[in-house]
Amino acid sequence: MPGGRLTQQERQQIALGVADGLAYAEIARRLDRPTSTITREVMRNGGPTAYRADLAHRATERRAHRRKPAASRAAQAPELTPGRDAEAVREYEEVFTTLLMQQGLPKMMSRVLTCLFTTDEGSLTAAQLVQRLEVSPASVSKAVAFLEQQGLVRREQGEGRRERYIVDDEVWYQSMVAAAESNLQLARTARQGVGVLGPDTPAAVRLENIARFVDFVAESIMRSAEQARDILSSRSEPDTPSGE
Repeated sequence: MPGGRLTQQERQQIALGVADGLAYAEIARRLDRPTSTITREVMRNGGPTAYRADLAHRATERRAHRRKPAASRAAQAPELTPGRDAEAVREYEEVFTTLLMQQGLPKMMSRVLTCLFTTDEGSLTAAQLVQRLEVSPASVSKAVAFLEQQGLVRREQGEGRRERYIVDDEVWYQSMVAAAESNLQLARTARQGVGVLGPDTPAAVRLENIARFVDFVAESIMRSAEQARDILSSRSEPDTPSGE
């Protein structure tokens, strides 16, 4: 299996495969590359809807030029848990950050949230975030304020006067419930239109069907989220991947 970085020609083949709707595994098979390589490549360069071979190639070159000498990076990088591959962790963080961005979070907020999610403690100080992300304290402060407002992180007083930023185990439950409540509001608003437009008109029928559909889905999400809530605080061993 070939190693090393993807060539520009390989990226063009990836772009064609993505445009044709091929699965990442099929693209990887054609290029004789691991599926994970193709997945990371696409997700870190705009995702399946925005991937462009030339832009991806230039972005990779820029990242390579920006990288600091190994000694300098080693001196600044936080210690990794023994047994973890530093490069694999970094690439995974890029994939996770890109996914959060595709779901609507701004880039810096996505980077901060990814950093917290991938930290064993689930919490970091502002100084630690600045060091890990190599950004200014002001950038971290702004990102944390946004995430806190969205209910995605919370603050806790640490040692001395240092605050720690924490990702709560229930953040996904709260996020699901908030999304369901937003959809229920959509259903209520759609039903208001039924009375305004007349119950027997095509427009009113359309709005009523939307309301019924959204009601059903939102209530199903609320019920499932409540039933699965305990999973978020469980400490069971993760499933072992069966392979790509």
